[in-house]
Amino acid sequence: MAELKTYRYFAGNAWHEPATGRWFDSENPATGEVWARVPDCGAEDVARAVAAAKAAFHDGSWGRMMPAERGRVLRRIGDVISAHAERLGAVELRDNGRLPNIAPGLKPGGWQVDSFHYYAGMCDKLEGRLIPAEVPDMHNYLTWEPFGVVALILPWNSPVGTLIWKLAPCLAAGNTVVIKPSEQASCSTLDLMAVLEEAGLPPGVVNVVTGFGPTTGEPLIDHPDVRMVSFTGGAAGGRAAATIAARQVKPTVMELGGKSPQIVLPDADLDLAVNGIAAGIFPAGGQSCISGSRLLVHRSVINAFTERLVKVVRKARTGPPDDPASQIGPIANRPHYEAILRRIAAAEAAGHRLLLDGRTACRDKGYYIGPTIFADVPNASELAQNEVFGPVVSTEAWDAETEVIRTANDTPYGLAAGIWSRDVAKAMRMAGRIEAGTVYINNYFNAATQSPVGGWKQSGHGRENGWEGMRAFLQTKSVWLATDPHQPDPFPA
Repeated sequence: MAELKTYRYFAGNAWHEPATGRWFDSENPATGEVWARVPDCGAEDVARAVAAAKAAFHDGSWGRMMPAERGRVLRRIGDVISAHAERLGAVELRDNGRLPNIAPGLKPGGWQVDSFHYYAGMCDKLEGRLIPAEVPDMHNYLTWEPFGVVALILPWNSPVGTLIWKLAPCLAAGNTVVIKPSEQASCSTLDLMAVLEEAGLPPGVVNVVTGFGPTTGEPLIDHPDVRMVSFTGGAAGGRAAATIAARQVKPTVMELGGKSPQIVLPDADLDLAVNGIAAGIFPAGGQSCISGSRLLVHRSVINAFTERLVKVVRKARTGPPDDPASQIGPIANRPHYEAILRRIAAAEAAGHRLLLDGRTACRDKGYYIGPTIFADVPNASELAQNEVFGPVVSTEAWDAETEVIRTANDTPYGLAAGIWSRDVAKAMRMAGRIEAGTVYINNYFNAATQSPVGGWKQSGHGRENGWEGMRAFLQTKSVWLATDPHQPDPFPA
């Protein structure tokens, strides 16, 4: 067995061993074997990272840097990441096994790394605003200013991609950051810090602590010098993070879970719908918050639709990421793999009709589950209401447009939805009635740096990407300037 790689955490542009003296293991989900040791940071390590970020903001060059210069730094970051795209992609693939690999999105022109160039252009575009307040002899204007130290909490399914969505606008706004990746996928984020050292970031601007929610995440969110929190993860983790942030009334941006509906109308191009729905769920093993895994298909076409879906999906090859023939990689970690298997068994025990059983892809080594399709699943059922976050979909027939809109919205989530129809006017009308932050019509799973992403209801609040993504990392200040100063005695004799 190869020697384990031992990581350290990153604070103040230096690498540190955890004050706790503890590490935890990272498994390669393709094999189930431990390949790295990651620092188990505690409150003392968090305090060091926050202090470095605070010093960089208040006392270092970052806090005084002109916006245009910040933009030049962001462009360098993007270029440096692109130069190391293959390295970062290989580490993340080994750490969480997800296909497709992130490397293409990090190469020059890749949409993920382009976030740094996009937000670099925004740095010197925050021009403020003059307010025509109805008060004589007063000049009232507003400015947008950074919070200071921001905590970025990452998920395990796409750590570097999610981090870029947060980091680029956060730095463009002038903040400094402390990143806490998931304990299930920390290595690619730590490797990214070694890459960023080449970009010449001032000390303390970006810091990373690794560990578990109660012992690392909670002291980070609760630290008095952390002024804002951006969190991506499951609903339970989001509620816990929001509760901690509420102790000091800290603003939060949260992108949480989903159980996104995909509505197939009777006039839909079924081949288009089947291919689009399958592509939006299964290549990543269903391990995406916007996976449209709740399929609501018109009764007149549901048999034809499900037959085509099973035929297409059955061909998918589930296997190791290093096998060029693999089209679906392993589930990212053992606890989640076991949780998905329990969900499949529970759905089967509940009597839902199993059309395709992904458990046939299970192996002696590694955490593999293939595409799994259940039919005739009522919307009130456990399977239809709760996020599996795996390669598992359910289908349900509908008859009337009003019925399917009600069913689509009958969920605590509201992250995304899909509509498949040749009638664009009808699809747009239905999109206006869907309770979700993103609605796709005749496509699914697309994203762009310019387009805001976020949820309704328990799928979160706030937005990432686009102008709104940067606005989330800024706070508003209103300034009143007396142009003809005069103040009468408030208590005349």
